[in-house]
Amino acid sequence: MVSDIRGTEGAVPLMSWKVLHGVLHALRTSVSSAEGHDSGSSGLCLWWWTSPVRLVIGEKGLVCEERDVSMPLQEHKEPWFMRLNLGEEVPVFLHGDAIISDYNQIIDYLEKTFVGEAVAPLIPDAESPLHERVQQYRTLLDGLPMDAYTHGCILHPELTIDSMIPKYATEEIRRHLANAATELMKLDHEEPQLTEPYLSKQKKLMAKILDHDNVNYLKKILGELAMVLDQVEAELEKRKLEYQGQKCELWLCGPDFTLADICLGALLHRLKFLGLSKKFWEDGSRPNLQSFFMRVQKRYAFRKVLGDIHTTLLSAVLPNAFRMVKKKPPSFFGASFLMGSLGGMGYFAYWFLKKKYM
Repeated sequence: MVSDIRGTEGAVPLMSWKVLHGVLHALRTSVSSAEGHDSGSSGLCLWWWTSPVRLVIGEKGLVCEERDVSMPLQEHKEPWFMRLNLGEEVPVFLHGDAIISDYNQIIDYLEKTFVGEAVAPLIPDAESPLHERVQQYRTLLDGLPMDAYTHGCILHPELTIDSMIPKYATEEIRRHLANAATELMKLDHEEPQLTEPYLSKQKKLMAKILDHDNVNYLKKILGELAMVLDQVEAELEKRKLEYQGQKCELWLCGPDFTLADICLGALLHRLKFLGLSKKFWEDGSRPNLQSFFMRVQKRYAFRKVLGDIHTTLLSAVLPNAFRMVKKKPPSFFGASFLMGSLGGMGYFAYWFLKKKYM
């Protein structure tokens, strides 16, 4: 059965059955040809862009084909992707004929569908006393405005310390935001059947521009973030007292690693990248949080999905650069300049990491 799991009102068909099956086949084929994998081996496909869903898949030990949808290259606005999930943002998860385009519903689907001794549960059973606690912190951490932190820190680097985002990104994101509305109007004209989702994107975009470029708004939400992290710090301290004397590894909600820890780990990783870690825990103000971040980074799924914090930007820039060249092949001079720039970035990254770790 073909379905799109959205909201709480049940399934909403995206297209006719015949067209939908054609799109699914084309998407799976594109993944196989582009990445050299056989998507039919697992039946799972994920279209993502910096999504914690990948951490969930990794922690559960599932085999899943992955294809990143580049936000900087505007791939999430292309008609094929808009048709796939009616204009919603990434990620989009495919399992057989099921299409799920909501972050939390993807996680719930994975948790309910893939069970067994070989698959790690990330949400305790509803009858467990830890169930409510995990869901509480899942809701609390998922509700944080991550896009506002990200855009705000890029637009106002003076509020950060040792941000890993290069300075030119500030002007680049301003240019991107300024042109995005025009690009959406152009796509709306070219794809009239997608007018409603395109207009919805345009309204959301303009609202984000006004909020994320407001330094007072950014200071306000960072102050609220500090209070959330205070609550998390206190919760981690409770775990130490609760399991004092017991030989077990302690996480946010108990001795078992859960979805709440994935949410917290992904949050801290992003804050570190944005240059906010020294404000929130590396100054010694939240020692339990600092200890948690050091431990969660050592987990296999985190190392595989997120990698070293210092290579995060490089891992995002290089694939996008090559995809841009593939879309618009540059002249000989442009190609030489691009390859020289990429080589210089690689050389700089090598010496930076060598100096830091050796």
